[in-house]
Amino acid sequence: MTITLKLPKLDIDDQKYQAYPKVTVDRQFETVPDEITFCSRCVISNQRPRTVFDNEGVCSACRYAEKKFGGSIDWDKREAELRALLDAHRSKDGSFDCLVPSSGGKDSAVVIHQLKHQYGMHPLAITWAPFVYTDVGWENYLNTIQAGFDGLVAWPNGLLHRKLARVAFELKGDAFEPFVYGQKSFAFHAALRFKIPLIFYGENGEVEYGGSMQNADKPFEAVEDWEQLYFKGSGVKTLAAAGEKMGILSQTDLKENSFQFYQAPPIEEIKKLNIQMHWWSYYKLWVPQENFYYAAKHTGFTVNPGGRTGGTYTKGFSIDDKLDPFHYYLMFIKLGHGRASREASSDVRCGHLTRDEAVALVKRFDRDFPKTYFKDFLTYLDITEEHFWQIIDRYRRPNVWKKVNGEWKLRHTVAKDGTDD
Repeated sequence: MTITLKLPKLDIDDQKYQAYPKVTVDRQFETVPDEITFCSRCVISNQRPRTVFDNEGVCSACRYAEKKFGGSIDWDKREAELRALLDAHRSKDGSFDCLVPSSGGKDSAVVIHQLKHQYGMHPLAITWAPFVYTDVGWENYLNTIQAGFDGLVAWPNGLLHRKLARVAFELKGDAFEPFVYGQKSFAFHAALRFKIPLIFYGENGEVEYGGSMQNADKPFEAVEDWEQLYFKGSGVKTLAAAGEKMGILSQTDLKENSFQFYQAPPIEEIKKLNIQMHWWSYYKLWVPQENFYYAAKHTGFTVNPGGRTGGTYTKGFSIDDKLDPFHYYLMFIKLGHGRASREASSDVRCGHLTRDEAVALVKRFDRDFPKTYFKDFLTYLDITEEHFWQIIDRYRRPNVWKKVNGEWKLRHTVAKDGTDD
């Protein structure tokens, strides 16, 4: 099955667009060090926002992995906490008693399947739809539902979503941002509508992959944390206001009710229902490769039929959305480490790779351009290839990149020689 979308041209006010100063609203680099170093255990650099390196040159995610694999976390105690939580919420009549944000991917498949079959819960899968489903992504979602689950999919206003993605690409260097807004917010809206106060996400990505440790010892985060931890320091209101000034969003767009799903419900409503979100990774040892095996066995999860994903060596991680590869490619442009670095670092922490093996994979795949869905990306944002590269070059930070004989080179790499020359 191949999905072909008929996407209209975006109605952009060219005069406003040309006049608007293209200044980024990405605030996360304001606290990132100028001098670049790499973790002495994995292959991530200190350019990953909110990641802290200790005096031995070890990143915060590697230190957390020490705790979770090394016995510092009492997993039996956390299992007891989980059971007590579920006992307090489990329905007696079979009605839905918890929500699981679910893409049909390997990680959410583990959460929803274990809640139902190991703990006797009655979960409802709720999905904030991808920008454009891949064939394998749609197949995996349907297979999850066919494995015995109820699902609810939210499709945001398609035209508005495209416009927000275009603004995010231009002003944040990440067209994926509107998906993140809904991914965090929609579960809380669904909880209110269905009066189901218990939400289970997969992992706390900040502690598992690098980022803030402020919630490392808690099973939850506060809504107030989102803007700093996930929205690059500015949320949808900032993006929408800038989009209107640059002529991409109209006054009519700004009045759309669809914006409610990009923001959390009012805090007083969340508190009134006592909505709680919890990370499964707080209660269960989180190993992505083991999640793959579990999902393949229990929900029919399958990988890219064409092999590895562009930009990395894996073939089963974040494969449901055609725009997803460019989220990671822009990460490579902005940070100097890409998708292969992220996944190899996780595999080192889980004991699947040595650091030398990870370095070799990064050197081979990090700069690999995700060409498979490039035309889809350009069409979705209604931009030319020339415009794409103009935006890309705008986000090459001078401490990360240099131009040598007309070619962009990384100033620092994790490879043994340390440079891109």
